[in-house]
Amino acid sequence: MPAVQEPGLKGHFVPDTVAVAAVTFDRPDDVRVLLSALAEQTQPLSAVALVDSGTKPVEHIAAASAAPVHYVRSEANLGGAGGFALAILQAVATGADWIWIMDDDARPESADTLATLLRVARQQGLDVVSPLVVSPADTSRMSFRFRLDGRVTYERALVEAAGFFPDTAQLFNGALIRSSVFFRVGLPDIRLFIRGDEVDYLLRLKKYGVPMGLTPQAAVLHPSGAGEEHELLGGRVSVIVPDTPFKQYFAFRNRGYLARTYPRATTLAADAIGYPLHFLRRGDLRGLFRWARLYASGVRAKSFGPPSELDI
Repeated sequence: MPAVQEPGLKGHFVPDTVAVAAVTFDRPDDVRVLLSALAEQTQPLSAVALVDSGTKPVEHIAAASAAPVHYVRSEANLGGAGGFALAILQAVATGADWIWIMDDDARPESADTLATLLRVARQQGLDVVSPLVVSPADTSRMSFRFRLDGRVTYERALVEAAGFFPDTAQLFNGALIRSSVFFRVGLPDIRLFIRGDEVDYLLRLKKYGVPMGLTPQAAVLHPSGAGEEHELLGGRVSVIVPDTPFKQYFAFRNRGYLARTYPRATTLAADAIGYPLHFLRRGDLRGLFRWARLYASGVRAKSFGPPSELDI
């Protein structure tokens, strides 16, 4: 959308305003880097709503930042979903036209990342635009697998060469979302806590027909998740197995819930074939039974929020 013309003042235009919604949990060094990168953006920010659920508050880092940080302390661990929901509400409440979403371990690749996202959104008529998510250890590699022409790739150059991708987005890191979208689609689902909230939100955006796209002209840096991703059957099926029991709990449980809520052939194939095959190839029957138990609890939609020690 172009800048809005103020009524009664012919030729006078009010530029789009952008507020950041960011979350953090015990990553003080990452927060410093993120806030520094936000302060350097060529597109001015109206506010940075930073929700901190960690055990080591970073209020002093926020106070010292050159970015316009509004620090929000949460004594409860809200998870990524709850943290983003609260940060988004804080950012929307500032009256900003757009909300730029950032995790604490992500950061814009360049000073003009936000300006580029805004330009693409205007040119393409989008309400949601997301950048590439690339590895800070090797910026020629995507942080997460990208399916291109039916095959999985991590090569940034291949994705860039394909150009603009309509009707898709990589949430939430670096996604720029028009504020009005949240009134239509709602906030991230706090019940999911972590893992799967971004998939849920993408499918909700699709359900409501929100104009969105992914542009390779802009990028954010985020640690690679390639170590969690496992390709099977020549790349036709892929599964995600996090590296800790805590993350696995949410990934498997939430996947079951999402399969129930949004039945899709590709997802059901991975669930029915991919995960059993992954664990059986490793001779990990205990892992298979645990995955099945957690997945089933998600399908039943009986268990939400943070787990107890017995659940993990």
